[in-house]
Amino acid sequence: MKIDRTRPQPTANVASARAAQAASQAYGAGDAAAAAPVRPSGDVATIAGLSEAELTPKVRQALDMLMKEVQRMREELSQARNRINYLEKLADEDTLVPVANRRAFVREMSRMMAYAERYGAETSVLYFDIDGFKDINDGHGHAAGDAALQHVATLLAENIRESDLVGRLGGDEFGVILAQAGGDSAQEKAASLSALIEGTPFVWEGQQLPLAVSFGAHTFSGGEDAGEALQRADKAMYEQKQRRAGG
Repeated sequence: MKIDRTRPQPTANVASARAAQAASQAYGAGDAAAAAPVRPSGDVATIAGLSEAELTPKVRQALDMLMKEVQRMREELSQARNRINYLEKLADEDTLVPVANRRAFVREMSRMMAYAERYGAETSVLYFDIDGFKDINDGHGHAAGDAALQHVATLLAENIRESDLVGRLGGDEFGVILAQAGGDSAQEKAASLSALIEGTPFVWEGQQLPLAVSFGAHTFSGGEDAGEALQRADKAMYEQKQRRAGG
């Protein structure tokens, strides 16, 4: 008597288990999977190695339920990532002007200093202070002072390279990190930005108010930290401010 050794077809439970495994793999595929649309049950069946004959109504129903759950989890993951990105931006951005705050600026400066020291790439920091800022606050109110800060921050941010960074260091002081820029280039850029600020009208309530900045520049050298580099740039700025006041 000949024994029939034909391989039996998987049961619906086995087929459902394969579908569940495929859905799990689809969810765990990472960022690309999170952005991808839900696969129809036929595609998941292909991943699971199911034939058309194995796709019973119950299996199809299980596939649809699994993929809806996968889609829901993808959407939750995407929302969580967006929330994290938003919170990171809030943590790094100044509360008044759309540039980096001091903490984020110093952190990036430390990173750039380490890069410059390791690869021998010259990098500089500029330090700006608004001249007569107290007079603007006293004469026209703090709202005018805030507008002046936003005016300066916008001019700085819009006139640097993508590789550079602007930050508000506190009060009316701003810093600019210039990637791969030596002493001469830093001085030229600082003078150019200073002239741009002085030459761009700042208008408050229909009145044009004079606005100028003093600046200092410092090129990173080995063996110093971000705080020391900022102090040297600040000192150079203060010396220029004293010269301008004396002149």
